Parts: sequence; C-alpha cells; structure tokens
Amino acid sequence: MTRTAALKRALNRPLVSGTTAVVVSATLAGGVAVAVDRPSPANAASTTATRQADEAARAQAAGAAQAEAQRKAEAARKAAAAKAAAVKAAAAKAAAVKAEAARKAAEAKRKAEAKRKAAKAAAARKAAAKRRAAARAEAKHKAARAAAERRAERRAAERRAEKRRAAKRRAAARSERVSRSTQRRSISAGGSPKSIARAMVASRGWGSSQFGCLDRLWSKESGWRVTANNPSSSAYGIPQALPGSKMASAGPGWQTNARTQIRWGLNYISASYGSPCAAWAHSRSHNWY
Repeated sequence: MTRTAALKRALNRPLVSGTTAVVVSATLAGGVAVAVDRPSPANAASTTATRQADEAARAQAAGAAQAEAQRKAEAARKAAAAKAAAVKAAAAKAAAVKAEAARKAAEAKRKAEAKRKAAKAAAARKAAAKRRAAARAEAKHKAARAAAERRAERRAAERRAEKRRAAKRRAAARSERVSRSTQRRSISAGGSPKSIARAMVASRGWGSSQFGCLDRLWSKESGWRVTANNPSSSAYGIPQALPGSKMASAGPGWQTNARTQIRWGLNYISASYGSPCAAWAHSRSHNWY
C-alpha cells in the first residue's frame, strides 16, 4: 500500500469513543474536515493514543498536501514563466519582424533615392552633352563663317592685288612708252645715251675698256633707259641714282635728260670707285654699286 493510500485509510477510518463516533475525512488537495464528539472522561485515556496517531496522520497528510500545493505552485510558476518566455519570444519576434520591415523600408528608400540621384545625374550628363554639342556646333559654324570671311578677304585682296598689278603694268607700259619717246627725243637731240657716255668717258681720259665696263654696268642696272625705275628701291634713271632727285645737281631735266643723268653717274663712279671698271667689279661681287 502506498503512503497516500495509507493516509486516506487512516483519515477515513471511524473512531468510536463512548457513544459518539468520530469521523475524520481528508482530501489530498489540502482541505481537511474533522467531526469529533466530546469524549467522556472514562474513555479519554484509551483514545489518547488513537488521537495522537490521528493527529500524526493528519499532520502527515497536511505536510503531503502542503508539498503537493508547493509542487502545483512550482508547476504554475514554471507555466507562468514559460508563458512569459513565450510572450517575450513573441514580442522579440514581433520586434524582429518590425525591424526587418523597417530595414526593408529603409533599403527601398535608399534604392529609390539612389535611383533618383542616378536619374538626376544622367539628366545632368545628357544636358551637359547637349550643351557641349551645341557649343561644338556653334564653334563649327563660327569657324565656317570665319573661313568664308577669310576666303572672301583673300579674294578681295587678290582682286585688289590684281588691280594694283594691272595698274603697275599700265604704268610700266606708259613709262616704257615715255622712255622710248624720251630716248628717241634724246637721240634726236644729241645722240644715243651710249654715244653721249662714250664721249664723256673719253673726255675724262678713260679708255675704251673703261667704256666697256660702264656699258656692262649700266646695261645691268637700267638698260640705258633714262626713265628706268626700280619699284623695290625707287632708284631712277640710267645710273639708278637713289633717290633720283640727286641727279638734279648735275644739270637740268634729271628725269628725262640723258646727258644730265650720265654726267651725274660718271661723277658718282669717279668719286666712289675711281673708274667704271672698278665699279663694275664691285657690282659683280656685291650685286650693287
């Protein structure tokens, strides 16, 4: 028989004391009900041992009930703790779900912001590329316009240069006609420039070889033309005086008078080189005299 069964049996056993029965009933849940009659003095001694045993049984039953109550309390505490842990776990899970939702929302916001920034940057790049293309087109247009203007200026300059060349050709033709006319007048008036020079060379005591050097020199310089004009240096006349107005010191009509030009030229050669052959030698080595 187990301890619990023995306890039940002891508690439910009727006790007889004189004429009154004592019934003790107990439950293992911890509640105890006792109905006891008042014993008579005659039976007090005989029932003392029984009562003590019953009290001991009741105390044991009470201890067992208390232990059971403690066990149940501990089980309830553990159940409450488990429930609290479950609630806490559920709260933690809910917090984790909320945090994950917040993280996903933040990630979506970050991606949306990144996408917006990327779109803005792409639009900025596209606008910059468009501006650069417009600038290149404008530069190309300006370059084409400048090139067209330069070509027009070159054509205008070429036309002006051609007009100047034509004017120079006309002027040269007129000068040539005047030169030939003057030459003919000079020849008719006192002989050709060479014959005048030959006579002047001889009058200075220079021989025919000196006249030969003079002929080669002035043939190179002016071709013996009284109106020969060098456009680059403005040298003028048979001796190519620079400037031609210097020849006015040798006589009248220095522009067309062969005798005046030859006189000045021979004076210049004599003062600068000593003789026509010396002047010719200098001209051959330096290309001027």
